[in-house]
Amino acid sequence: MTPSLNTDANNTVFVLVHGAWHGSWQWAATQRALAGLGATSVAVDLPGHGFDAPLPTGYLLPGRPGLLTERSQLADVTMDDCADAVLDTLRRVRRYGRAVLVAHSAGGGPASLAAERAPELVDRIVYLSAFVPAGRPRFFDYLSAPENATARGQSLGLGDPQALGAIRIDPLSSDPAYLEELRQTHYPDTPADRFDRWRSALSPDLPLAIPATPVTLTAARWGRIPRTFLRCAQDRALPMAAQDLMIAEADQAMPSRPFTVHTLPGSHSPFAARPQELAEALVR
Repeated sequence: MTPSLNTDANNTVFVLVHGAWHGSWQWAATQRALAGLGATSVAVDLPGHGFDAPLPTGYLLPGRPGLLTERSQLADVTMDDCADAVLDTLRRVRRYGRAVLVAHSAGGGPASLAAERAPELVDRIVYLSAFVPAGRPRFFDYLSAPENATARGQSLGLGDPQALGAIRIDPLSSDPAYLEELRQTHYPDTPADRFDRWRSALSPDLPLAIPATPVTLTAARWGRIPRTFLRCAQDRALPMAAQDLMIAEADQAMPSRPFTVHTLPGSHSPFAARPQELAEALVR
């Protein structure tokens, strides 16, 4: 069946913001699908992500020395730094037409702060199973909520986040049980023979500031931007109950412009499992 597509797609720039441990490259298949639908897109690397992601010094060495204790080189990255990276891209693409800001997972914090600071640069903001700070200001506030109690991946963190200055994971682990938990959390519906390639592209450190820093939104600025939430129906990293809690609390806080909500099949990472469906959902 041919999808019903937004006729404004060819006048729209999608600005794509990745989530924890990911980078701009994880959007590549979705960007190809968007291009096939006549839409332009640009993917942002948040500070310390993508090819600029620093690695712990022992990360690639035998025995992984210091992996549990070495302070992250991203420990001083702030939420402001991340929002500035999003704003820089929004300013550069604004001349091309409509700008739709798309945030995945933990990327919802920096994207929301960027939109709050410059709502005139954003025509719509889309949350792809992403943190919405309108009801509670920190991502940690939702991760610790009862609605998120069934989330997988809670055993993936290494070391003490406060001491490391980061939420550290080990995508290159040799432990089969650890890797299976990583797969089940983020990529359960990605073809099994591609999981190793996807995990090898992940960065080990997420700056602690991203889930821990409060983001304050206002009705006059963020609240005036049309917003969409794309729910992931079989999400194991951020269960549907947690997604629905963020939607409900945002709509309660900013009732004049409630979310438009659509539901996608599958897991937390549709850009890996079904990029064509994701692209079609974005341009509708």
